[in-house]
Amino acid sequence: MTRLAIFIIWLLHWLPLPVLSLIGRFLGTLSYFVVLPRKRVAATNLALCFPELDASARRRLLLRHFQALGRSMLERGLLWWASPERLRRIVRFEGEEHLRALVEAGTPVILLVPHFIGLDAGGVRVAMSFDSASMYARQKKNPVLSDRLYRGRKRFGDQVLLSRKDGIRSVVKAMKSGRPFYYLPDMDYGRKDAIFVPFFGVEAATITGLPRLARLTRARVLPCVTRMLPGGEGYVIKIDEAWENFPTDDVEADTRRMNEWIEAVARTMPEQYYWVHRRFKTRPAGQASLY
Repeated sequence: MTRLAIFIIWLLHWLPLPVLSLIGRFLGTLSYFVVLPRKRVAATNLALCFPELDASARRRLLLRHFQALGRSMLERGLLWWASPERLRRIVRFEGEEHLRALVEAGTPVILLVPHFIGLDAGGVRVAMSFDSASMYARQKKNPVLSDRLYRGRKRFGDQVLLSRKDGIRSVVKAMKSGRPFYYLPDMDYGRKDAIFVPFFGVEAATITGLPRLARLTRARVLPCVTRMLPGGEGYVIKIDEAWENFPTDDVEADTRRMNEWIEAVARTMPEQYYWVHRRFKTRPAGQASLY
């Protein structure tokens, strides 16, 4: 079944982007009515994070989220097989000069990449211009899909894909080789190396890896967000200037700053944050599950 799905994605990637996007939105709409476990997770997250919205507004937001997910799934075929020329038209790169200046100066760099739906498009676009490093979690239950995802991320340049099991030394080694680290630290990975800080006003287990790694490697942290554009307009990845006064001596304050920044960006495109993840799965001692 997975091989068939990948073959269909390959066939569809030849279509014009507006047509592919329309099909993806339809697929996402269908998923909204079919993939009920993930829908319940996303609905819970939206209720926790946007209590100011009424139920009807949250349902509309939830539908837009699934439509964006459907698009991202089909448009991934472009990342896997489209020509470099087409990819450069589909994924615009803004702020590349911020990253290039640091890389050419030999300064270690961490790209802070929250879990927005377009992050894979951004990752491929960065890989087309820079040898980089990132984390990769193998899909043990689906080795065919895992292999396709792995090859897609290794398609351009000399990319280093690390497992969380490899530990911090492997990350430091990759960064010392001059590779910017494409870092996604905003999921619930459990209690290990995590503290509870607010995210949309809800205490969220958040790993403290960003400030700790930045201090260990003396790296500059550059915010990096990829935005999915309407219809057939593609994506735009934007890298901002490096954060000043980061990290500080206060790991909790630094981690809180990260969550506050992610929340602020998510409010500008709430349908594109990865709400189907159980972001608040780990709870402080004595608190019941929110899911």
